[in-house]
Order: sequence, then structure tokens, then C-alpha cells
Amino acid sequence: MKFILALLVSSAAAFAPSQVAKSSVSLNAFEDELGVQPPLGFFDPLGLLTDADQERFDRLRYVELKHGRISQLAFLGQIVTR
Repeated sequence: MKFILALLVSSAAAFAPSQVAKSSVSLNAFEDELGVQPPLGFFDPLGLLTDADQERFDRLRYVELKHGRISQLAFLGQIVTR
């Protein structure tokens, strides 16, 4: 009986809203960049650009594009060699 009760309580807790801490860091510096779209605006879930300048932003964007192109070529190579 205790097991069933514990199971019901744990399953109900899975659907309860969690407490999310609000961050007061504002990233308005990059709100006008290409790729910023409503409703999210500037999306930086890992916080890589919390204390970044324009040079770091441009470097990370360049590296992201480079890795995307390399992965596209790798996928194409996988398809062609089969």
C-alpha cells in the first residue's frame, strides 16, 4: 500500500511546475543581430555570451557556421560512399 501511495505521489510531482530562478542578466547587446527571432529573442541557453563583447560573438558565430558546414560535408561523404 505504501508503495502505491509513493508511486502516485512521485508521478504527480513529475507534472508539478518547477521553481525556476529568474536571471537578471540582460543581453540586449545582441538583440539586433541576424537570427534573433520573436518570441525568444536572443537565445543563449548556456550563458556563453553573458560577459561577451562583439568580437567574441562574431567568433562564436563563425565557428558555429564552420562546424555546420563540416557536418554537412561529412553527411554528404557518408551518403556518397555507400
